[in-house]
Amino acid sequence: MGNCVSLSLTATRGAPSLSASKASRKLSPIESHPFHLPSPLPSFPPGGQFAKGSIDLGGLEVRQVSNFSSVWATHGGGPDDLGATFFRPSSLPAGFSPLGYYAQSNNRPLFGWLLVGRAIGSGGDVALAKPSDYTLLWSSESFNNLKQDGHGYFWLPTPPDGYRAVGLVVTGSPEKPPLDEVRCVRSDLTEEVENDEYIWSTDGFNVNASRPAVRGIAAAGVPVGSFLAQANNGMVTKLACLKNSASNFTNAMPNLNQVEALMQAYAPKIYFHSDEEYLPSSVNWFFGNGALLYQRENQSNPSTPIEPDGSNLPQGESNDGAYWIDLPAEDDRKNKVKKGDISSTKVYLHVKPMLGATFTDMAIWIFYPFNGPARAKVSFINIKLGKIGGHVGDWEHMTLRISNFTGELRRVYFSEHSAGSWEEASQVEWDGATNKPVGYASLHGHAMYARPGLVLQGNAKLGIGIRNDTDKGSSVDSGESWEVVGAEYLGVEAPPWVNYMREWGPKISYDISKELKRAERLLPGRLKKSLESIIRSLPDEVLGEEGPTGPKEKTNWAMDEK
Repeated sequence: MGNCVSLSLTATRGAPSLSASKASRKLSPIESHPFHLPSPLPSFPPGGQFAKGSIDLGGLEVRQVSNFSSVWATHGGGPDDLGATFFRPSSLPAGFSPLGYYAQSNNRPLFGWLLVGRAIGSGGDVALAKPSDYTLLWSSESFNNLKQDGHGYFWLPTPPDGYRAVGLVVTGSPEKPPLDEVRCVRSDLTEEVENDEYIWSTDGFNVNASRPAVRGIAAAGVPVGSFLAQANNGMVTKLACLKNSASNFTNAMPNLNQVEALMQAYAPKIYFHSDEEYLPSSVNWFFGNGALLYQRENQSNPSTPIEPDGSNLPQGESNDGAYWIDLPAEDDRKNKVKKGDISSTKVYLHVKPMLGATFTDMAIWIFYPFNGPARAKVSFINIKLGKIGGHVGDWEHMTLRISNFTGELRRVYFSEHSAGSWEEASQVEWDGATNKPVGYASLHGHAMYARPGLVLQGNAKLGIGIRNDTDKGSSVDSGESWEVVGAEYLGVEAPPWVNYMREWGPKISYDISKELKRAERLLPGRLKKSLESIIRSLPDEVLGEEGPTGPKEKTNWAMDEK
């Protein structure tokens, strides 16, 4: 199997031993200390199978392991041109077998996991089987210019009839791996898989993390933690992921007491820009300070004051344009409500099963009564864009992805207007020595980012786009005031406003050309055209023309984050 260096993510905090080739160069992040959360994992109240270490997928018991031995590494290509390292799971629990190997880019500390499995129950076909053979997918032997530790050989297991391979094997020698090195999985316990984040590539060979092709609160696909590789040699790499076929699909999800413990441990701290005028509030504060419900078909009495608990909002159905929410009619009350009330701020928690209920996604929603107008950067010039981007009612969120095997926070999602991005827990900023990640809400637009600074939405190379500025101004600790407004698997009853599926602000009609003309007065012609092209390519959610919808109307309420 080649020379292996043992790296433990769960017990050993010292740096791994170094080969001579490593000692002669600067270490990459993956070769330094493996990543650990800043504080120990919390203790969880009893109940169910959450954080008990293993999950029954229906005849196949799986555990999440994070002890690895390195098999092969390359030191060029991939993110930041630092290469990637490929690992074999080690120190397996008794009776469990590997299903594949782990790979990670070298540009961040080691923080990975793999599932290992064993068949359970009596009768029927066995859930796991040894491969009948291996096929060499790719090797680095002929890549003499590649910075590498020895040579790497990538093997595709050949599954017996009725089984599928769910991971690849990597060796440091050209001999085939032993047949008992990994196990294949019975076909009915598998789902289709697709590429996730990019890991590494070289001429004719590409490596990506893997994830289930279908993801959502009812989707059964379970990631193995392994990787996909594709060689441009005509070979078809047929791999799968696991499937949760258990009759009690959500058995390993947290109960409400455990959700509370998770919020105490992981609730993010959210910073607002020091120049922010439009701060958040609670939904009840917004309603109680004069927010109005409008009805398209009732022109004689078009507006109705909204009850503080939202109990008179129309329920369910769809966003048909029949109703919308607006600010109070009186100017003084309108201006007050637009500013929000940070002291009343409450975050709203949607707890949902993800990745075959082997993970819990905790979507933490924050409400702003008003989204401020946008600003643009054009080269070295900053421009206010008039009405563009301003709208009533703004919902943004962060999502915590937590392992149901251990209760450990693994990833954080930052919503950014109509999209967003995942960050590994090893890459986020923490609030001191706690396990609470930090998020930054952008000036006026409130998009969430993992780090402070400027993010341009447009053409960063040309230095033209909408500004998203963040810094450490005022803040809220989302763990201080929160409410579970959605946890379908627990039968949680949502407050009335959650089931209001229409718009939280009116459609704004304005002449974009006129607003741009006012904003572009100081720009030369070629820059005017570039800015206008970028502005017109932005979605309505960014431009502010369409009234925004609430959390339950968003695709990610029932599906994975984009």
